[in-house]
Formats: sequence, structure tokens, C-alpha cells
Amino acid sequence: MKRQTLAALIASAFVMSACGQQAAEKPAEPAQASAAEQSAQNQEPQGELPVIDAVMTHAPEVPPPLDRDHAAKVVVKIEVVEKVMQMADGVDYKYWTFGGDVPGQFIRVREGDQVEVQFSNRPDSTVPHNIDFHAATGPGGGAAASFTAPGHTSTFSFKALQPGLYIYHCATAPVGMHIANGMYGLILVEPKEGLPKVDKEFYVVQGDFYTKGQYGERGLQPFDMEKAIKEQPDYVVFNGHVGAIAGDNALKAKVGETVRMYVGNGGPNLVSSFHVIGEIFDNVHVEGGDLINKNIQTTLIPAGGAAIVDFKLDVPGSYTLVDHSIFRAFNKGALGQLVVEGDEDKAVFSGKISDTVYQPEGGAIQTVPLTASEAQRVEEGPAKATNKEEQIKLGKAVYEANCLACHQASGQGVEGAFPPLAKSDYLAADTKRGIHAILRGVSGKITVNGKEYNSVMPSVALNDDQAANVLTYILNSWGNNGGQVSPAEVAAERNAK
Repeated sequence: MKRQTLAALIASAFVMSACGQQAAEKPAEPAQASAAEQSAQNQEPQGELPVIDAVMTHAPEVPPPLDRDHAAKVVVKIEVVEKVMQMADGVDYKYWTFGGDVPGQFIRVREGDQVEVQFSNRPDSTVPHNIDFHAATGPGGGAAASFTAPGHTSTFSFKALQPGLYIYHCATAPVGMHIANGMYGLILVEPKEGLPKVDKEFYVVQGDFYTKGQYGERGLQPFDMEKAIKEQPDYVVFNGHVGAIAGDNALKAKVGETVRMYVGNGGPNLVSSFHVIGEIFDNVHVEGGDLINKNIQTTLIPAGGAAIVDFKLDVPGSYTLVDHSIFRAFNKGALGQLVVEGDEDKAVFSGKISDTVYQPEGGAIQTVPLTASEAQRVEEGPAKATNKEEQIKLGKAVYEANCLACHQASGQGVEGAFPPLAKSDYLAADTKRGIHAILRGVSGKITVNGKEYNSVMPSVALNDDQAANVLTYILNSWGNNGGQVSPAEVAAERNAK
């Protein structure tokens, strides 16, 4: 990797040298400032800039809005940390980070500020790193200026010429690998007049990760370059980890509050279709710039891009953040929660009012004629299991039709949203819990494998045989301790008061 980086830098040096030679050979032309240079000159304050340290926060927190009306020299200190952290329950990954987590810290500066970056690479890092600010106007966004070997610190500066929300990321070769390992974050360049005030601000960045093992496969999972090249991620997550903003980590707000989300997409490959289920964005700063779109359901955020979304909370409940390329949400981890407390407003959202029979062809009950043998088969009903092995076989079909979407093909669930059925101490403690969950549903807090879940599982319309079969299948799958549930046990629980 070091040889590749060195080769890239040498090539860049040759290009720059050639450009300089060509420029020297050209006759001198009258100096004429570009629009960007004129803008920079207009923003330049008289005298020396005051020096301040940047206030930086880890996701999902956001630094407070700036309250100054002048430019400053803002010192941004970033430390590269390579460390093993949890990707999902039971799954570890060797992340490369800016500041110890993914995404890197949120940086907030003002239009016209001089941003001085002090970029340190820890001595225990395995490779050189650098940083490319999409907010910077200059070669590589600072990538070459910040190229830093382990145990060194590089310093460079840039002027925040244009307001907006911008990605920053590592750009050391191979660039895709560094980004895929989590090296990205957001910097907000506030306009000189500031942004409209809101009650709550949150920081969310989507990223796609590529591991040797499949989604949910336990243990320390190394990076898989082949999957990354093919753009086939095993994980698509918010803020670097499955469940980073779900369950106990859910974002919190109250009815009546206005919310602003600074949403980035580190990539390295996938475009995000960002959506909050049950909300409409009042304003969207398209791609983090000046263009504001209104009343938006889902907004596209390109890899290496960002967006600012604002909305007001009118009714309480749990609002789910997703990438609306929806299998990424329920099968790869791109799922978060915004939990809103407060008084209900039935005029805005009623909840279920009624549940009645729907007969689109009219009220008359109609039947299709059957032959005698067909009528006999109907009378006998579906095939019944006669032993445990047959229960497991039939139960698998029931599971795939009714349970797989939430609890996943391997029973691992979705961290922070749907509890695991694999190696479940909750079911092992009392199999009647499973029967009760199917017949009557589950609502409120439960603890499974040491983690608390607070969601809702509706009752499932299964007969006694189907319920017994699917529970027997679950008890004998994914590392559970075995066991068998009979239709009679289900019937007894169904009839219990």
C-alpha cells in the first residue's frame, strides 16, 4: 500500500512540475482575479484573525450554532485511530477512524473562516493516512498536504469560501479501502447570516461495509476488497454500526419541536435514499447546498455527498430512519429511530379506528364448486406433522412466510429493533413465552441475550399446528437448545384466561 501511495504522489509531482514548466513558457498576461479570489478578498477582515479551537462532537451530537459575526482562525485537531469495535451483535471489525469512531467528529465553522487542520496519525497505526475536505478549495482538498505517516502530525489550512454541508474523508491509496473502513465525516460551513433556528439537531452518516463473512456472521471480520470492488456490501449502516441510533441509542425529541438532521453519505459506493418513515421533510438543502426543496418524502444523497433536512414533529411515536433501498434497512442494518414523546393529536394521526371485513365483490358469500376428492381434501385440512422432524420441516415454511422479514434468515434479528431468536435465552427460559408472543403479541420492554428491546410484535394469525411447528423449528435452529411444542400446548395457552 505504501508503494502505491508513493507512486501516486510521485505521479502528482510530475504533473505539477509539467504544469509549472508550461506556465513558465507562456507569455505573461495581465493579472485578473477570479470570482472565487474576489470573493475571498471581499471576506478578508482587517487585522489578525482571532484564534479559536473548533468545537467538535461525535455522532449523533452536533456542536451548537455559531454566535459570532466575524471570521476567525479555527483550529481543527484530528487524530487517526485504528481500532477494533463492534459492527453488530457478536461481530467485530477493524475500523480506521478519525477521532476514534465512525463517522469522524462533526466540525462547524463559519463562511470566511481560516481553518487550520492539525492532522495526527497515531504511532500504532499500520499505514499512512490523510484527509480530503470537500469544503476546501485546493489540490486534493488537502490530501497531499496532510499525508501523514504513523507517529507524525501534519498541518495545513484552507479558507471556508462557500457555505454548505460537506463530506471529509481519507484519500490515501487505495482510497476506497480507507473510506470503506470508516474514514469519513461532515463539516458544516455556516453562511455568514447563520441558519434558521431549530430545537434539535442530529448528525447521521450512512456508510457501506464489506466483510469476509456474511451479514451477522460472528467474530472478527476482515475487510473484503473483492466485495467492495463488486459493490456488494454486507452492511449498510448509520453512524458506523448496526443499531448505532436505534433502541437505547435512539434519537430523542418532543412533539412540537423542530428537528434538523445533517445527513452524510460516506459511501464508498452506494447512493442513499434517505427517508424518515412517518415524516415529511419541510425543507431539504439539496446535496448540502443553497437549493432548498420543500415537502419531500425521500431525498437522494450521493456517495461523498450530504443533505440537510428539517421537519416539525406533530405527533408522538417511534419514527424509523431508513435507506429506502429497503433491503438495506431490514437486511443490512440501515435503520435508526427517532423517538418522540408528547401529547397525541388525533386530527393529525388517528391510529387505527376500526378493523372490519373487506368484501370487494359485494356482500354475498360466493364459493367455487369442488369435486368430491377435492372436498375431502378440504375437509381433512393441511397435512399434519406426526413427529418432531416433520414439525421442523413444516415450521421452516411457516417461519419463512411470517417471521423472516423481521427476525432474518439466520434468526439474528435487527439490533435495536427486532430481538434475535438465535441462541435466545428469552425463549430458553420458558417456551410458553414463544406461544404467548404468537397468540397475543409482545409490547414493551424485554431483555434478550443481555440487551433490552422496546418494540411491538403483533399477534400472528396461525392455527395451533402452525404455531407449534414454527416454535419447534425455532427451538431446534441457530444454536438454540432444542425442544418441542405440541399443538395441544398451543391450544391450552390459547384458551387460558
